[in-house]
Amino acid sequence: MAEVSYITEEGLRKLREELEHLKKVERPAISRQIAEARDKGDLSENAEYAAAKEAQGMLELKISKLEETIINSRVIDESKIDTSSVQIMNRIKIKNLASGQLMEYMLVSESEADLKTGKLSVKTPIAKALIGKKVGDQVEVTVPSGRISLEIVEISL
Repeated sequence: MAEVSYITEEGLRKLREELEHLKKVERPAISRQIAEARDKGDLSENAEYAAAKEAQGMLELKISKLEETIINSRVIDESKIDTSSVQIMNRIKIKNLASGQLMEYMLVSESEADLKTGKLSVKTPIAKALIGKKVGDQVEVTVPSGRISLEIVEISL
């Protein structure tokens, strides 16, 4: 059974747009590449044909995974999100107790994660350690670079 993924309305829209692009733009382009390579003759020694078929397989796998993600996604009603403790869709401000650095993230599903825009996947070690905690709570988190101590400064929407 596939894992349910909680997602925002915007995140679901982006996934659907990507799926549509793959089906309506990428899939026909690869089909054309295969047809062009097939027209060049002997398929047993045709590297272009083999490469196009491999690209087609990878694309179909990506489409399949994206469809599965969309099917198993549940849109979160942002009006029902609680800010008394950390949960998905919360904006959290945390302080690194060693360096004093303040960081702000929004906890989102894996498919929406994007550190450049401050969206942290709930599957990350930091998010897992923060889920369920309240403002003022301190947590120790093991990350690839070692252990860090964090304090929750603020929880908001």
